[in-house]
Amino acid sequence: MSRSPSPPAGALLTIFESATAAGLSLLRQIQSGSGGAGPPSGLDQSYKRIMVYVFVASRGGENRTRIVEMLKAEPSNPNKISERLNLDYKTVQHHLKMLEENGIVVSSPKGTYGAVYFLTPYFEKFFELVKEMWA
Repeated sequence: MSRSPSPPAGALLTIFESATAAGLSLLRQIQSGSGGAGPPSGLDQSYKRIMVYVFVASRGGENRTRIVEMLKAEPSNPNKISERLNLDYKTVQHHLKMLEENGIVVSSPKGTYGAVYFLTPYFEKFFELVKEMWA
């Protein structure tokens, strides 16, 4: 399986710092309840905090975003996700576990080889609002 070349370490650090700063800023806006161009409305405050953590303020947020966008288009199993997104199978499993623990995806049937993952109805309902956080 070929991998695309990695960006220089300095570029990754800059990207991570920017994402972390944006996530922390958004988290502060959520906590203070300020409006404006802040977090999307319609979501429960605690759910907003989880979404910021899962997609913006933690390592791997970019890969989780890619996985969720793929699952929005087409429910898939970890192997198919791994191949399409050019990620290691174990990495995909890790991200799916985190997404499942935070109520973003669900699998059917649970714990079997080739289990298909779907977005949860709640996450799917607010997908466009959450997607604004990624911008």
